[in-house]
Amino acid sequence: MEPLRLDDASLPAFLRGCGVLRADEPATVEPAGDGNINWVRRVRTPARSVVVKQARPALERFPEYEAPTERIVCEARYYEIARALDVDRVCPAVLHFDAPHRVLVLEDLGDAPRLAASDVGAAARVARFLAAVHGATAGDASLAARFPNDGMRRLHGDHIFVLPFQPNDFPLAPAVRARVESIWRDGAVAAQATALYERYLAPHGALVHADVQPGNVLVATRGAVLLDAEIAHVGDPAFDLGTLLAHLRLPAVALGEPRTAEPAIDAVRRAYGGSADFEASAERYAAIEMLRRTLGAARVAAVADADAALRVVDFATGRL
Repeated sequence: MEPLRLDDASLPAFLRGCGVLRADEPATVEPAGDGNINWVRRVRTPARSVVVKQARPALERFPEYEAPTERIVCEARYYEIARALDVDRVCPAVLHFDAPHRVLVLEDLGDAPRLAASDVGAAARVARFLAAVHGATAGDASLAARFPNDGMRRLHGDHIFVLPFQPNDFPLAPAVRARVESIWRDGAVAAQATALYERYLAPHGALVHADVQPGNVLVATRGAVLLDAEIAHVGDPAFDLGTLLAHLRLPAVALGEPRTAEPAIDAVRRAYGGSADFEASAERYAAIEMLRRTLGAARVAAVADADAALRVVDFATGRL
């Protein structure tokens, strides 16, 4: 079946046809969230609202990149598997999934704020959820075939482990450009990133979300809710924890106050409960994530100032 390409005009009728909306229920449609990867809309009725995502061959915000639409099938399966383990309701409720048309309908969390690095309780809640999913799925050889998400995994991985560590034209301040060029010439950081990339790509380990960053965590009334599992795959669980640790630490490091992040870091470690070797692996992933968020295509606001960026680069390279 050729997927129906939804738009704002056709979406209400589609939702009525699949039973999400009643036949007589009026609805309005508006953009929702950042919409970087999928087409995402909020549908409002007089009594409620839902969020609708449709995966298309080209990424929504970056149409120069194409990725298999199976990514939204993998997202729906991630929520399906997680539901039995999600005692705290950290995942959003799935209201409907239309696999042929690549459409996922989720509960709407409204204007809930994104995760702040200082929100210790929310971060720990996410870490407990990750530990539950990783622990329950570790070593399950049947899962890899259910998550054919290699296109998204490699697209994401290239931007983390490859592009920031080879010559590129990303717009950087002169002092930061000089620092990254010295990193390119030295090659040691790139070698470590390559080794971690190989580990990230290995199709075994546990079910990972693969994008546990503040933009994907809403702090709703019930607590932190982890969204956007489009990159979910079977791989290294330390990558999930490392990504979370990176974003909790990066703002404090950028300000020159790394110790202020330690309460959140300690809370996440306790909530997850990993071994010393596991935490060491997560910290290496965290260092690479901090570097790519400073030197790569997806830089964060905390490193807009050159001095802040250099503090992050020095800190992260010192932990590799």
